[in-house]
Amino acid sequence: MEGPTKRFGNKPQIAFFDFACCEGCQLSVLQLEERLLDILELVDVVTWREAMSEYSNDYDIAFCEGSITREQDIERVREIREQAAILVTLGSCASGGCHNDLKNQWEMDEMLALVYGDQAEHFDTIPSRPITAVVEVDYKIYGCPVSLAEFVTVVKRILTGQSYEPPNQPVCVECKLNDHLCVLEKGEVCLGPVTRGGCDAICTGFGDACQGCRGLMDAANVGAMLKALTREQAHAIVRKVVERYGFTQDDIETKLRIYNNWPELNLEEIAANDD
Repeated sequence: MEGPTKRFGNKPQIAFFDFACCEGCQLSVLQLEERLLDILELVDVVTWREAMSEYSNDYDIAFCEGSITREQDIERVREIREQAAILVTLGSCASGGCHNDLKNQWEMDEMLALVYGDQAEHFDTIPSRPITAVVEVDYKIYGCPVSLAEFVTVVKRILTGQSYEPPNQPVCVECKLNDHLCVLEKGEVCLGPVTRGGCDAICTGFGDACQGCRGLMDAANVGAMLKALTREQAHAIVRKVVERYGFTQDDIETKLRIYNNWPELNLEEIAANDD
């Protein structure tokens, strides 16, 4: 992949944009502090609502956070894609769907009435989807929020004209590399076996179970996980977890949907195919 087109002087022009999200990924990038100053020696930031009042429609690299939830979002992200030499999705909402996709469980009119009541007519919405489902992107950074180390890596790859593929091994791999105690042995349900790594297993490092914020890895065996957590053939360690919580398949699917409710992900169908 070629590096960004430098249209304005010697530095690429960078812009940050947000769609439906909490903007936590952008706030996390600001926490880079001194490392952010190092990056700013190599680029010019021309648009970033979280950090500056100036705004420009002239940019080479666009970082986009959030999900597409309205028709007008589709037009806006397409305009950004047309302008940007490189488009990067920032966080799981933009890269894979994340929390916003929970609304897809309802019909849109029903959902609007549920949220806005008698003011629903003043709002419009469509089934939520990640930016990756609407336009072609050049780089993806997962996480809720993004891993700062991964953000820096992606910026370096962009500026040196190198490609970047997000990690595609389960979080369990990083747990083992960091010698973390498996939280399943503590009797907690963990989505690490099916969740895309790249976070350095930060949650399990503090003793918390993985909630799946980086989305499912490409080869995630969701059906096997449903079986392991709800049926008798589970490993002895996992069986203790099942006995403690008494999970049903619906319970596990609900937990998986917190970060994985993009309409094309049919968990029931995945489970049925593995029977």
